[in-house]
Amino acid sequence: METRKSLLGGGSRQETTECEKNHSGAIPTFLAGAPEWRHLGGMQSRWRNELSTCNRIKKSRGLIYALILLSLVSFYVRGPCVSSVVGKNIAWKSYGFGELFHSRDSSQLILNPSPGFRKKNSSLVPFTFAPLPLGSIKPRGWLHGQLRLMAEGMAGHEFDFYPIVQSNPWLGGTTEYSSLNEAFPYWFNGLVPLAYALDDVRLKAQVKNATRYVLTHQQASGWLGPEVTYDSSTLWARFPFFLGLMQLVEADSNFSPQVIPSMHKFVNLMHSLLLDRKTTSEVWGRARYADMIICLQWLYETYPENNAEVLLETMQRLKDYGLDWAGYYTKENYIFEDLDTVSNTAGDFPFVHAVNAAQGLKTGAVDYRFTRNTTLLQNSRNGVDWTFQFHGAASGTILGDERESGLSPTRGSELCTAVEAMFSMSYLYQVLGDNRFADQCELAAFNALPVAMTPDHWAHQYITQPNQPWSRPVQAAGLFWNVGDYAQIYGLSPNYPCCTVNHPQGYPKFLSASFVRVGRNGLGHALLSPASVSATLPDGTLVTVICDTNYPFGQRLNYTMESSNPFTFHIRLPTWSLSTPPLISLNGSPYTTPLSNPHSGMLGIPLARGNNTLILTLTPTLRITPRANATIAIYHGSLLYALDVGQAITTLPPSIAALTRASPSSPPTINSFPLNPTPNTTIPHQAHDYHINNTLPWAIALDPDTLVFHASNTSTSSDLANSSLPNPIWAYHAPASFITAQGCPIAWPLDHGVPARVPLPGERNCTGAWRQVVLRPYGSLRVHMAELPVLRRGNATRVGK
Repeated sequence: METRKSLLGGGSRQETTECEKNHSGAIPTFLAGAPEWRHLGGMQSRWRNELSTCNRIKKSRGLIYALILLSLVSFYVRGPCVSSVVGKNIAWKSYGFGELFHSRDSSQLILNPSPGFRKKNSSLVPFTFAPLPLGSIKPRGWLHGQLRLMAEGMAGHEFDFYPIVQSNPWLGGTTEYSSLNEAFPYWFNGLVPLAYALDDVRLKAQVKNATRYVLTHQQASGWLGPEVTYDSSTLWARFPFFLGLMQLVEADSNFSPQVIPSMHKFVNLMHSLLLDRKTTSEVWGRARYADMIICLQWLYETYPENNAEVLLETMQRLKDYGLDWAGYYTKENYIFEDLDTVSNTAGDFPFVHAVNAAQGLKTGAVDYRFTRNTTLLQNSRNGVDWTFQFHGAASGTILGDERESGLSPTRGSELCTAVEAMFSMSYLYQVLGDNRFADQCELAAFNALPVAMTPDHWAHQYITQPNQPWSRPVQAAGLFWNVGDYAQIYGLSPNYPCCTVNHPQGYPKFLSASFVRVGRNGLGHALLSPASVSATLPDGTLVTVICDTNYPFGQRLNYTMESSNPFTFHIRLPTWSLSTPPLISLNGSPYTTPLSNPHSGMLGIPLARGNNTLILTLTPTLRITPRANATIAIYHGSLLYALDVGQAITTLPPSIAALTRASPSSPPTINSFPLNPTPNTTIPHQAHDYHINNTLPWAIALDPDTLVFHASNTSTSSDLANSSLPNPIWAYHAPASFITAQGCPIAWPLDHGVPARVPLPGERNCTGAWRQVVLRPYGSLRVHMAELPVLRRGNATRVGK
């Protein structure tokens, strides 16, 4: 029997066990009060079932008895204490008598405790590739089209009509979906980079008005937010709000006289709250604490305001307060098993919650910058490797229908997970410089994100299935871990509103991470896409770069550059392109140079002062990637291709789910209701819900030996750089490229209204004639089959023949 210590403390997690039967069934504080759980009644029942089965501490021997005895002694001498066990390292921290303390209630325990703050180095570890201030980079081409659609779509109009934003408690209203009060901070964190990427006057006015309201209503203590009391409230919602404020000041320093003092005032309060342990009973902020440390590090490096020591101490206190991601990403503690077969994962839930997991991936790199603890770097790499190996979708995101869900293509991936994974991967590339992190960010940006949105950006899915031949209500109970029947329809707010307000950060933050500083005299194109950048390098060189490209739909990147002094321009070559050197033309002449940094994929090209032009052409090939149960995923460049199953769309009125309050102090009530206009609100006519059905066969096995890539209907050339792209580019059939192959229909049953598990190799027989099938970019197919079973024509058996 294998037993691991839960990183949340208390008991052991046991894969096979015979548990004691006297568990009380009490629901932990973090679950009972956590509206992140979409269906509380069902999940409370699931919680009781899991804990009543397996959450008693195993009869202990030797050391465990000693630890319990020590905890009791410490309780009477100094107050309750808890342990954090990672491998063989045991640390102790004492808390006040007012804290709840239950040895088996993991929600009360603190990770990463340290005996006390020890002042770190006065400077932070520099970025490998330093980010540029928001506003330095502007979108071009198809990416500008996407951001423009966002501004004209749901993201750009939530402030006008969507009650969860328009009437949010942060802005003096009473409508919220969560007692965490996270809706407004999520929206703000995405709207700021969108508004300033486009220099959109209307959106910038929304940002300005919202910022003014929140800052002028800051409490005298420094607290930001609508909570009347905050001694037992969560810090979490302040984290995305701070990310928004940080970006705002970067984009427009005129806000700094109002924003920076307000941020420091809250930091000072948070510093004392973390010392007093008034917020240790919640989970979401502890899982996502790295987001706030990013903001504190930005303040420390740009606006320390004679508060540097408090900033450093608060970083350490947040780390002590947070979950031990580094400890989880070790062989002793990571759950490698299929989570559906592990009898008790309750103690590890904060680590396997898919959105937490996406955000947690960057934690080691964030902590490393101020602790200089190099062991965190391998833990970070472990986290990325294992998460995507055991829970990664072919589209670049993490599979998890609330909880991580393995590799089954019928399980869903939340839209919030995709945009948070993109942010984590871009940050990891900036700190550590591993090329695979940028590869993963591009994969999610060009596949997982667009497939979850309608082309006009007025509707989205809550979860997306890799194998999803229709988008309509399904029998979610027993199929997904914790989402509802409407989770995979497209709509304004399907299943739960978090993704409605959180998804807008995706493309704007991708844009803001696309160019980076490299050393004192270098500028790099890290995330490939059409954009322009104006920057001052650390040595004072002024540089302007314009990149016109259809990448990832085409493979040629055209650069026009101007600089006040010589500098080195770097282009990141995706890992999939490294087997064939790119073709390079510099100022009209062929140019060759070795890859300057294989680890990062950066190709450095020294340039003279003045004007330069550079053309770089990548040469992708078809790539077939094995997936679970003898299925395959098919790529060309950074695009995943999926089976085109046709589409028939039914348009319905929009609806939302929200938590409403009669007053700011009253408890929230969950409601699902049609979105009806108020006297001061007009619902945009573009807002709808959609059900989509397939019109072509979906139960198809593919012969991979017959795959042929087509750049367009009239050409087989892979160079699409000079063609104009339609807008919206992610519409059905909008991308010109496609793949043809031979496939045959097979018997493939349904389960809970969706395709059942993929038939295993011995179960695959053709039920009809072989035919040509078409695969198209996954992001353009709202309904699709992305992980396909393999059959080869010479080995296939025709049923009845």
